[in-house]
Amino acid sequence: MDYETARRLLIDQTNLTASDTFLGRLGQGKPPVPGQVTSILLALKVLFDALKDQTTIDRALAAALFAISNEAKRLFDGGLGKSLDCPPLLSEDLGRIAIAVKSIFSGTWQG
Repeated sequence: MDYETARRLLIDQTNLTASDTFLGRLGQGKPPVPGQVTSILLALKVLFDALKDQTTIDRALAAALFAISNEAKRLFDGGLGKSLDCPPLLSEDLGRIAIAVKSIFSGTWQG
């Protein structure tokens, strides 16, 4: 995966109004589709590698990074996290996403 593909994937997955995106599914109280979290984590690692020496991040990407870590956790806690249908590792996956986002902002890989 290259930088542009990773950037686009991450931005696309934060669309709350689409029914098949990561945040869209969490907003509906549904778990992510298989492979969705893995793709997000891979995209975050690619973004980290590309941005670790940069001093700025574009606004659309920064907004997506914020949403994929903070908004995802809020949606999870408000719905799917309370459900019996919740995948057992999703909470931990959200933690890994948040650590990867923190790594991108700090310039030092945390995980």
